[in-house]
Amino acid sequence: MGKTHERIEGRLRSFIEAQPVFFTATAPLSADGTVNLSPKGLKGSFAVLDEHTVAYLDFAGSNAETIAHLRENGRITLMWCAFQGPPNIVRVHGRGEPVFRDDPRFRELLARFPDIDPAQHGLRAVIVVTAELVRDTCGYAVPFMEYEADRDLHGKRFAREDDASLDAYFTRKEHIAASLDGLPGLPLPLPPSTV
Repeated sequence: MGKTHERIEGRLRSFIEAQPVFFTATAPLSADGTVNLSPKGLKGSFAVLDEHTVAYLDFAGSNAETIAHLRENGRITLMWCAFQGPPNIVRVHGRGEPVFRDDPRFRELLARFPDIDPAQHGLRAVIVVTAELVRDTCGYAVPFMEYEADRDLHGKRFAREDDASLDAYFTRKEHIAASLDGLPGLPLPLPPSTV
């Protein structure tokens, strides 16, 4: 039932771009390190850059496990599943990199997300993933669920922050500058935005 794809195109691309939520999985190299699995949402915060590269916006939050794991080893898996329509699960296994706000590539990458106001969500980085293996499977056991709308709580919470207050927020959080396992996370003080 599973199929490996050479690239992200056609039906596969249309499917992942239409999903309102996807999941990221990362892990440190340490055998006893903490595996991280995170849901991602907000319409317009994910983009297919080309047939082998995708990116998503990394917003303010209370930890930085994905960033820490990517800085250490780059391994990441993204997963989308159909909660409506025909059953399907798509996984992109690859190498990821956080592109921080002071990186010269940041402005160009941010332009790929025209529907998102970065200031409203405390944008920390753009995560760029190069696919090494793309697979889809049946998803027969995934339940039907209805998408109603994106929550507006994240935007309401972080829209009132400027760079200084956002940096203070990140500095107060225990697992932003370092992961649960002590790996380097988000560089602090918060790099100034190039936007």
